[in-house]
Amino acid sequence: MRRAALAVAAVVLLGGADGGVDPRLLLVLGGLLVAAKLGGEAVTRIGMPAVLGELGVGILAGNLGLLGWHGLEFAITDAQLTFLGELGVILLLFQVGLESNLGQMAKVGAAAFTVACVGVALPMALGYGLHAALVPERTWHTHLFIGAVLTATSVGITARVFKDLGRIDSPTGRVVLGAAVIDDVLGLIVLAVVSGVVTGAERGGALDALAILAIVGKATGFLAVAIVAGPPVSRRLYRAASALRVRGVLLAVSLGFCFAVAYGAHAVGLAPIVGAFAAGLILDEVVFHDHLAKGDRPLEAQLEPVGQMLTPVFFVLTGARVDLAAFADRDALALAAALTAAAIVGKQACALVAFGDGVHRRSVGLGMIPRGEVGLIFAATGAHLMLGGQPVIGPTTYAAIVLVVMITTLITPPLLAWSLKAAPAGGAA
Repeated sequence: MRRAALAVAAVVLLGGADGGVDPRLLLVLGGLLVAAKLGGEAVTRIGMPAVLGELGVGILAGNLGLLGWHGLEFAITDAQLTFLGELGVILLLFQVGLESNLGQMAKVGAAAFTVACVGVALPMALGYGLHAALVPERTWHTHLFIGAVLTATSVGITARVFKDLGRIDSPTGRVVLGAAVIDDVLGLIVLAVVSGVVTGAERGGALDALAILAIVGKATGFLAVAIVAGPPVSRRLYRAASALRVRGVLLAVSLGFCFAVAYGAHAVGLAPIVGAFAAGLILDEVVFHDHLAKGDRPLEAQLEPVGQMLTPVFFVLTGARVDLAAFADRDALALAAALTAAAIVGKQACALVAFGDGVHRRSVGLGMIPRGEVGLIFAATGAHLMLGGQPVIGPTTYAAIVLVVMITTLITPPLLAWSLKAAPAGGAA
């Protein structure tokens, strides 16, 4: 299956428009993969999850310009390398979904939903209030957008830590991952609504209640359809595919299914990673029975080499897009400090409402902290939205948000790893 991983990269890097791909990307990709593994090795030797080393390698690579060398800047923003990274996080969430159990997730559904609602409402209120107090000259639209930025949890970061520690299918892992996915869905709905409010204000109008209900309906409808219709559709699909005799059918059909559901999420305004997680969640080993009977290896084993190649690319690029020069701006630092406190405190309230047998409440609160790529997506959206001829999120605020994303992303892996290792056997506390 290692050939499958290399083939994916080859198609992306060598199959661009008119074959016009910068060959240097091959060297950069190879170097980043090796550096990511070395960084992961370094932090695992001190008891930390490998993802922290990958993020650190990315931050170093993305800020070499501060030392006078700009040789990697062309690659950090390259569309094809970015696509590889996005493909990596889609595969990660697909794998996480496969390792999760829909029945077990349903058992913690109430807890996950409660945690998610608190994890959206409180950070949004804190973000709005703090920004209004610290930057009163900006309009309420900007304050609202800052609140929205603080809502969503980066499920990719949290999922990677639980995966590295072998705790994906623990009660705590199921609550946190379920809450993070619901949190992302709610956060993306908030983003869509807030963006609509800003766009309406710029055009001199407003987003009516009917339009807001349509956005909410599309999101919840997608998840409901995926969970209800997914299992019977997937069973028929895999049964038909088992009649094929060529090698690699199980992997090809599974990737096709994952990408189709991920695209479906995008089509209704959700993040593709939400669809990828849903795709993995609705598949179970019964679906693969005919393929396994023919001697195919389990799907998780076939996906592992592809994920091992592509997923680190995402985390390295996430780190590489953090600009350390933002630390030079005092206003950005002050705002970042306040928003970081709001981001952390707001999510710790999740620990107070978490419940269920074997659920470690402190780990739930810590697992909900990282904003990661989700926060950056929100910030970039605000930076491109215009209101009164100015971006909703200006340069100083954007720098502050980047720092919030960076800090919350970096502190979560070691804190969560420590908390999970220190958790009592019973779970709660």
